[in-house]
Amino acid sequence: MILRPETDDLAAYLAADEAIDHQHPELRRLAAGLATPEAAFHHVRDRVAHSADAGAYSGAFRASEVLAAGNAICHGKSHLLAALLRAQGVPTGLCYQRLADGEGGFALHALNAVHLRGRWSRLDARGNREGVDARYDLDRERLAWPVRPELGERDHPGIFAAPPAPLLRALARAVPGRAGYGHLPAELPGGAAAGPA
Repeated sequence: MILRPETDDLAAYLAADEAIDHQHPELRRLAAGLATPEAAFHHVRDRVAHSADAGAYSGAFRASEVLAAGNAICHGKSHLLAALLRAQGVPTGLCYQRLADGEGGFALHALNAVHLRGRWSRLDARGNREGVDARYDLDRERLAWPVRPELGERDHPGIFAAPPAPLLRALARAVPGRAGYGHLPAELPGGAAAGPA
């Protein structure tokens, strides 16, 4: 798959916004302590629980809130990884996959793309568990969920500098502690697609 950034301006992938609030002092302190992109990836993947695996739902989606809560769904974890890497000076974007949810529908999964070694590579810090083995690998994708086109799953090639606004509104409606993620869209809101056609 050819990844398509929504802009060629790498500065857009270093900016702070509502969800990727990397100017927060705790985030900056952690990013400096982790020192490398790989260490930041492992911290988010291994030290911040995925809500479904933890059996507790924080509702956090802003990077600083995810860090404080210690758990989030993939969207919050991708925002945290983006914030840590941007604080380290690594251009980092957001990517999405439409995945079968096991109940006859679809879920919108969030992951990241990083610009290192002169090119974009996707990373997925969702968190490993039985059947999930995502790795930090800039040469070969090692994502949590390889798509299964025969089930209607697909990778979106766009690399977003910020989460699409309708998705942020859906994340903001989340109720901490409540099971299920029915507030989230199953597809990118409004047909959003980063990058040139």
